[in-house]
Amino acid sequence: MGSSQLSGHHYVTHTTLAREQTAVCRMTRAQALIAVSLIGLLVVGLIRQWHPTLVWLVTLVTLLYGLDLLFNCFLVYRSFFRPVEIKITPEQLTAKRKWPRYTIFCPLYKEVAVLPQFILAISQLDYPKNRLEVLLLLEEDDTLTIEAVRAMTLPNYFQVLVVPDSRPKTKPKACNFGLAHATGEYAVIYDAEDIPERDQLKKAVLAFGQVKPQVYCLQAKLNYYNIHQNLLTRLFTLEYSLWFDLILTGLQATSAPIPLGGTSNHFRTANLRELEGWDPFNVTEDADLGMRIAKRGQATAILDSTTMEEANSQVKNWLKQRSRWIKGYMQTYLVHMRRPREMARTSVWHVVALQLVIGGKVASMLFNPFLWVLTIAYFALKPLVGGFIESLYIAPIYYLGLFSLVIGNFLYMYYYMMGAARRGQWDLMAYALLVPAYWVMMSLAAFYAMWELIVRPYHWNKTKHGLHLDQEKQRQEAEALVS
Repeated sequence: MGSSQLSGHHYVTHTTLAREQTAVCRMTRAQALIAVSLIGLLVVGLIRQWHPTLVWLVTLVTLLYGLDLLFNCFLVYRSFFRPVEIKITPEQLTAKRKWPRYTIFCPLYKEVAVLPQFILAISQLDYPKNRLEVLLLLEEDDTLTIEAVRAMTLPNYFQVLVVPDSRPKTKPKACNFGLAHATGEYAVIYDAEDIPERDQLKKAVLAFGQVKPQVYCLQAKLNYYNIHQNLLTRLFTLEYSLWFDLILTGLQATSAPIPLGGTSNHFRTANLRELEGWDPFNVTEDADLGMRIAKRGQATAILDSTTMEEANSQVKNWLKQRSRWIKGYMQTYLVHMRRPREMARTSVWHVVALQLVIGGKVASMLFNPFLWVLTIAYFALKPLVGGFIESLYIAPIYYLGLFSLVIGNFLYMYYYMMGAARRGQWDLMAYALLVPAYWVMMSLAAFYAMWELIVRPYHWNKTKHGLHLDQEKQRQEAEALVS
């Protein structure tokens, strides 16, 4: 069990990860020096030569967008024409064999509403129950959930582990605690609201048997069961269908590092212990673990099996969840850019992909609002500011920016449609036209994430689950009144 002391606070991490491999510190001195130097150069440039400085800034940002556009086009192409996700046939599933012991981690914190649903979903898994070990990881200060669990009659393969109250209070710390108690040959994480496909564990075991030993993780696909609850859940589902059915498979096809999803990551337990578990200070611990797997020269593969989750249906709740994800991406980028040579030793492409998949995505969310303002001002106030905005773009960059604006945005919306089509969600395709509004929300979440990274980097914005159950209950009550 690891522990550390920082700013007068004692942290119990339940991992042996070295301090420099975690997000316990926001930046190293070298990173802080680079950041201050870049900001200083920008300020000096704006004071002394403001117009050329703006031209250079616009040029760099436009090049970033152009590169991101090409990269995503390449990923979608590889995903469609060179599919690599691991498929298991029905014949393989029905063949007689001795199934290994499997540990399921379920970190719970204030999840009383969805707990019965989770227990039902796990009990319906098509896997020998005498080979299952389900660890419910409860926080010591969450007395409501602890009491609710103790009041239930759980199947005998469920085990309750109470994580001692300590800092940091994060999901990865709880998972590390569970890892120390796991007895299964294989392990997987499921969130409290998850409903995995019934045969997913069997598929994972068979998939591990046919991949190379350097594949340390199998990432199952994620999607949502409350797609049609409201507009937000439809847009959220479009994003997930694109990400898990096209982008991640494209990343695997190009041998790029894969930022894991927060659930349905399957491991050989020995490999997970070799990786020293999760970074307890990273609030998007899954993305960090995916990068650490790549840094060690290992790989992640996509498993053709889906876990259904609850799409966030409230804007405020969504913003809190998304800001945590983006803050974790920021932490992941800073941690793995401390020693980029370590990742480059296994593959220079891994370092490039880190810039595009992690750093570039966060940067684009922060830059987007400024470019939107420039675009709107150009068309709405062209007689007043049109000439000035045009002067910020040298000729080649102007055409690249125009291409990204017209063709690029069309392609991105088309990719969302392609993701929905691949998933068979035909009724969602028209909603891809509303995705720009979703991008605005992402940028708001990104700025809030940056503020949180500064003032409370390890704070875990708890996502409220079970909102779909509230709506279902209201619908049933309304139907009862009508009848």
